[in-house]
Amino acid sequence: MSFTLPDRFETERLILRRYQAGDGPLYYAAGQKNRAHLQRYEAGNVILSPKNEAEAEAVVLDLSDEWDQRRAFFLGTFAKAGGEFVGQVYVGVVNWETPEFEVGYIVDQDHEGQGYVTEAVRAVVKLIFECLDAHRVRLQCDDTNLRSKRVAERCGFLREGHLRENHRYPDGSFSGTYLYGLLREDYELG
Repeated sequence: MSFTLPDRFETERLILRRYQAGDGPLYYAAGQKNRAHLQRYEAGNVILSPKNEAEAEAVVLDLSDEWDQRRAFFLGTFAKAGGEFVGQVYVGVVNWETPEFEVGYIVDQDHEGQGYVTEAVRAVVKLIFECLDAHRVRLQCDDTNLRSKRVAERCGFLREGHLRENHRYPDGSFSGTYLYGLLREDYELG
């Protein structure tokens, strides 16, 4: 399957781009800054894994390799005004035959609640349908993460399921997972 996936594209307020060599220090700083902010819902996110800038550089090179191998596409999201890191959007390959993809995202704590994630996800969904010729895109979020739920719904995703209390937090509390989907026909009608 051939496709053209841009390494960089823009929205009204954002630049979304593939990570590249030299992004390690930026990636490490973003992970450190947002560690507490992301801990509840994104404890396993790759941005939190590096222990120093050298490890972060290795991670961004691995993410770039994932892109080259067409297994996953990680996009750093940056504000046009000032260039600061705003968040990250992940596009995972679920099945090239369908084709089906999954979207995930995080936001920098200083940029939360400003519409950046919705803007980025809308742009990435467009990219998935138009550049990757998707039939279906899926998204999941913790049922207690109301901001993430609103992003999914603002971007046209339909809630298709709810896994109840399928996750236990270290404090002993439980949460579930909302499952969302967006079909090509939904996208084209939207």
